[in-house]
Amino acid sequence: MAKLPDLQIHINGQHTFFLNQRIVSAYSVKLKKLIKQEKKKAHIKNSQIFLQIDEFPGGPDGFELISSFCYNNGGGIPISILNVSALHCGAVFLGMNEKASSCNLLQQTETFLEGMFYWSWNDIVLCLKSCESFFESADSDGVIEKLIFSLLAKIAQNTDINLMGCSSSSSSSSPENGSSDTKNGSVCSVYYNSTTAVTRKNTAWWFDDLSTLSPKIIEKMIKSLGAYGSDNNSLILTKFLLHYLKTAAAALSQNRGLNLNHSSSYSGLADTAVYGVILMGKTAFSCRGLFWVMRTVTNFGLSESCRAGLERLIGSVLDQAKLDDLLVCGGAHQAQAAHAPAHAPAPAHNGGGDGVYDVNLVVRLMKVFVGSDGLSVQRMRKVGWLIDQYLGEISPDLNLKVFKFMDVAQSLPDVARDSFDGVYRAIDIYLESHPGLSSEERSRLCRCLNFKKLSLEACKDLAKNPRIPPRIAVEALAAQPAVKDYNYESSCESPTPTTATAATATTSSISVNFSNNNMIRKSNCSQIVMYNKDVESIEEENEDMRVNIEKMQWRVMELEKMCREMKGQMSKLVMKQRSFPGRPSTGLC
Repeated sequence: MAKLPDLQIHINGQHTFFLNQRIVSAYSVKLKKLIKQEKKKAHIKNSQIFLQIDEFPGGPDGFELISSFCYNNGGGIPISILNVSALHCGAVFLGMNEKASSCNLLQQTETFLEGMFYWSWNDIVLCLKSCESFFESADSDGVIEKLIFSLLAKIAQNTDINLMGCSSSSSSSSPENGSSDTKNGSVCSVYYNSTTAVTRKNTAWWFDDLSTLSPKIIEKMIKSLGAYGSDNNSLILTKFLLHYLKTAAAALSQNRGLNLNHSSSYSGLADTAVYGVILMGKTAFSCRGLFWVMRTVTNFGLSESCRAGLERLIGSVLDQAKLDDLLVCGGAHQAQAAHAPAHAPAPAHNGGGDGVYDVNLVVRLMKVFVGSDGLSVQRMRKVGWLIDQYLGEISPDLNLKVFKFMDVAQSLPDVARDSFDGVYRAIDIYLESHPGLSSEERSRLCRCLNFKKLSLEACKDLAKNPRIPPRIAVEALAAQPAVKDYNYESSCESPTPTTATAATATTSSISVNFSNNNMIRKSNCSQIVMYNKDVESIEEENEDMRVNIEKMQWRVMELEKMCREMKGQMSKLVMKQRSFPGRPSTGLC
């Protein structure tokens, strides 16, 4: 005859089980004790008892298996790779040991776990994955530690790289398929220097499998190897962590953006990876690889010290960067590109929310580069050309502030640029994209230019540009090298024209045709006087410059006249308002 249920147990606030007190208490020390306490508290013997159990490992599913074990006289349930951890932790939680019964669940699960060293690689990974929902219980009961040790032993047995310091086999194939090929291969080996690139043969087979585990389990594994945080000095672990974080970023971004609660759980792993990158430095990672690392770890709550160290490393090799390396997105655009390929513009930390791209990052990197020791002019000019390209790319951004544009443009000294034509083109695009700027803001923006390093063509375009303030145009034209007329002494043997215009240049910077029909070099001087066809072209250019300067002067005079007229009209309106205080004020556009 079946025994009637006289016990209700509510598990983790999710499900209620109706059981018999004698059956379950015969196999559990804890349940027997709780039932006895409830009976004493209520002073009853044969009535329903209600128990509330929270934080039970394995949840309602795990408790259902344990109740089946009790109702089958200490057996009758299949222990498998997927449920052994939950059953073991549940048995420890309920005290289902030899004190309760000689046929106890704890002993059976321990016997099953003892054979884990003979499990396959996939069995170990699946068993670890099944512990994620009750990680704290599995960790305190020692299950996680045993599984991780078995996992590391499998890696050591099947790769040339030894993570645990024990002898390893020369075999490089996966224990499951006997092949070294995987879907993804190594961790973006293009971003590592050739001498330290991770080969698919040696390591890649376990990267993807471990990337499916929770960050708590990976953190436990890294700690067990003594390589967590600043203690990380392993290149292979660093590359695995970068692969793991890249996979996690892609998975989180598919769930409608990065969840802050989830991403923060990866912060310790991100710091550990960056410590390894900083330690290995430029010997293991290319410049593009360092930017890829920045993109990968920036969404996971990276500490300020690690971020600063990584930026110092990137800034020191900035002359090796390309334009798409600098195009890291900022702020609101971060989550959208978190899983984008590393060769495409990808997201990074902005902090200021000043536009599509993270301008603050580029400014910080520039400060590091300019402050580097032993910086040559050649490296400086290479970065100057790169920054001019970057300015042209970010200038159409409607959210980019004027002072941020100026921070980037002025982050390099003048010696880094042979010409400021690139900066002028970027300013022109910015002014065209931001028509609402005041005259003061446009003037301040043009202060980024070194007028003396503008080409004649750029200066002409600037003078005709209606978006450039007139005073700036006049200054730019006035800063152009003066073209002078040279009067030669009568002692010169060659004939001197009545109106000759001289163009000067040093013999080191211009190739000279010494034909007597075209030019005459004055003795003991490096200046060259050009005649015939060159005279006409120079006179035309000078005339254009004079006309443009006159136009600019007229524009300035007209604007000053308009300002005086507007001031007069405004003063008249103010006088009228004072004369008729009761009338409503007139709205001025």
